[in-house]
Amino acid sequence: MKASHVRKLIKPIEIAYSEMFSGQVYRVGKGAVSVRNHSSAATHTVIGVHGYLENHCYFTQAYDAPTTELILLTCSNYHIPVNGVTPEDAPWQSPIEETEGTIAYDAELLIQVLANLPTTEQVRIHGHSRGGAVILEAASRRPDLFRDVELLLEAPALPQGKTHALVAMMLEPVSHGMWPWLIRLINGAPSSVYGQTFFGRMNPRKKKLLGKLFSSTRDQLTIVRNLEDVLAWMEQTPTDIYRHVSHGCFLVPGTDRILDKEAMLASARACKTMTILETNAPSHFIALDDRSLIPGLDDPACSGEPGAAGA
Repeated sequence: MKASHVRKLIKPIEIAYSEMFSGQVYRVGKGAVSVRNHSSAATHTVIGVHGYLENHCYFTQAYDAPTTELILLTCSNYHIPVNGVTPEDAPWQSPIEETEGTIAYDAELLIQVLANLPTTEQVRIHGHSRGGAVILEAASRRPDLFRDVELLLEAPALPQGKTHALVAMMLEPVSHGMWPWLIRLINGAPSSVYGQTFFGRMNPRKKKLLGKLFSSTRDQLTIVRNLEDVLAWMEQTPTDIYRHVSHGCFLVPGTDRILDKEAMLASARACKTMTILETNAPSHFIALDDRSLIPGLDDPACSGEPGAAGA
């Protein structure tokens, strides 16, 4: 990216959404991790990795059992969406050499979290959209850490995947110089203008979390870098990356107007160790459409023999 374009995109973005949080929040490099308090002895650990322009609140209502240790990643250069907690530096962190705002950087962040924070033997890592790519990249870098970890990849960005045709058509004419203008235009428009097309049927939770997507990062550069990087990662990453994962499932929506569903399924079928669960979810945001579609933590669909299944 040209330096002149970078200068136009480093304008700070003010945080527009946060929720009350009870727990500890650690800064890790340019990212963060939040560990929610739980009222009973933990039997399962869930690590949530949010998607492009989302935040960790995406997972909070899907995992509300008092015995679930919920650990939530905030990807690099994203706002930490919490109220009532003062973040502190993680005492166990180590420097990350990758470029901020990339899948590689956030994969290294996830590796540090997985190596230091879970306190149970039963660990699930749930990644939505871009979060799926972050998880797979992390597993390829530290397969030893992922040997006994269950993966739940929801509407994931996968190797050899691609965006939906509508998204590709919108992005094709956008140059770097146009991004500041485009972001202002989107933030100034009511979500109803584009929401129904890309987000499917809305509900109160979806309206809350998807209403200010372009305010989730600390600057506009991260918006552009995230997007260009995930497109390149999908195109350049071979499906043999799946050899580093042991078990889990791909959760596929009935309708997806963000990523190309058929490309997603074709990639998932190249994985011999994970199950494919096709759902009737009406959008890319399965957990927000119907959290009952998220497999339970003891569901054999994510821990048994791989194969295709329908829901």
